[in-house]
Amino acid sequence: MPRNYILAIDQGTTSTRAVVFDKKGNPLGTARKPHQQIFPQAGWVSHDAEEIFINTIEIAQGAIEKARVSRQDLAAIGITNQRETLVLWDVRTGKPVCDAIVWQCRRSADICAQMEKDGMAGLIRERTGLLIDPYFTATKIKWALDNIPSVRPLMAQGYLRAGTIDSYLIFRLTKGKSHITDYTNAARTMLFDIVKGCWDDDILRYLGIDQGILPQVVSSSGVVAHTDVEYFDVPIAGIAGDQHAALFGQADINPGDAKNTYGTGCFLLKNIGDEAVINKDSRLLTTIAWHINGKTTYALEGGVFNAGSAVEWLMRELKLTADVQEINEICANTPDTDGAYFVPAFSGLGAPYWDMYARGTLCGLSLSTGKNHIVRAVMESIAFQSRDLIDHMNEIAGLPLTQLQVDGGVSKSDFTMQFQADLLGIPVERPSYTETTVLGACYLAALGVGWFTDLEDIARSRVVDRVFVPSAPRNEMEQRYRMWKNAVKRAEGWLNTDYDR
Repeated sequence: MPRNYILAIDQGTTSTRAVVFDKKGNPLGTARKPHQQIFPQAGWVSHDAEEIFINTIEIAQGAIEKARVSRQDLAAIGITNQRETLVLWDVRTGKPVCDAIVWQCRRSADICAQMEKDGMAGLIRERTGLLIDPYFTATKIKWALDNIPSVRPLMAQGYLRAGTIDSYLIFRLTKGKSHITDYTNAARTMLFDIVKGCWDDDILRYLGIDQGILPQVVSSSGVVAHTDVEYFDVPIAGIAGDQHAALFGQADINPGDAKNTYGTGCFLLKNIGDEAVINKDSRLLTTIAWHINGKTTYALEGGVFNAGSAVEWLMRELKLTADVQEINEICANTPDTDGAYFVPAFSGLGAPYWDMYARGTLCGLSLSTGKNHIVRAVMESIAFQSRDLIDHMNEIAGLPLTQLQVDGGVSKSDFTMQFQADLLGIPVERPSYTETTVLGACYLAALGVGWFTDLEDIARSRVVDRVFVPSAPRNEMEQRYRMWKNAVKRAEGWLNTDYDR
């Protein structure tokens, strides 16, 4: 029986999506389900990994049914996932020993501060390409070892396993036969030497982490595991962290290609080829774009922690608007923000600031400021943060971007993409299928089972929906950007009592 379809699973920060694709990359069936967001205290974010696994099985079956195919029609599964989120589980049961600690969570800030004091920053930068920050998985493991009573004994007994969401899903889907992760996810743990391609003994020793709890690191494309017959009885042939999958889904296969994904966070990645260029003066990260056929491709990355999550906050907590369509209408019919600026630093500021003590700030208010002005300020903040990233990347990389490829949920907003083009002064290109994260998982799996002959074959399949061309006066946009930088200064160091304002 011919197997002509790929099941791609996109396990994201707020929901899990599954899509069945045909051999032409057309989505035939899609299912999505949100999961609970747990906020134990200010700055902490958790997920129930068991809920996520149950949802994954449910929506995968839902996508298969909507596509009107069967499990026997699937050639492979591709998995992409929210990065840096830590799951700890008991190898004997496969069940989590605590809630997953989400990438946005800041509970390990004190551990990071101690690492800085201990002079670890240079070693971390040189070997992992990262900066010390609670964002990454390493200090989350250390925090759990120190604060959750059952974790350290389980590690000592050899029963503890740790991994990012991809590792946990694969462990469960294979009934414990495979404890693996791919190079892209490993590169986001702050425990992986991205040049040597292995877990770093010195960092593990410093944090007191037993390497035995960590997964085996495998290729991003190729058959690396096989799901149990209870679930799909299908090979897993593609794995990548969400932003790496989006870069692949945009077919940014050549050095210099770049994309910006507007999801829960906002992430800019630029392909830099086969050399891990680590600039110690940069506030960008050097990471692994993907590892295929024994070859590693690297990327520069800048990450904004809150983009789509700011929109969710606008709807859920402030209740200023009901849905994204209403937001677009408000922004289109509101000529400006009445001088208001919003900095969505709910969980600190990412690149290029890397301020774990920053918090969300709304400033520039006057008695004439209304609901619609605040809605527009929130949407503009997403584009302003991206401008911060792109300016810094242009400065570091030496070759300015002449065009930006975009994807993700917020990229569907014509207002935001036009404002982004006006703010950057370069065209912004949106593909016809904006869910390039899940598409990238499909492409990696399809390549892994031989559907594509090479990466250029993937690039030829890309279709553009619209190009947003700058139209606003440059002097006006530059003045607004200067005011944004003033607003950021008000948000910086908010929780740091030693911060000098």
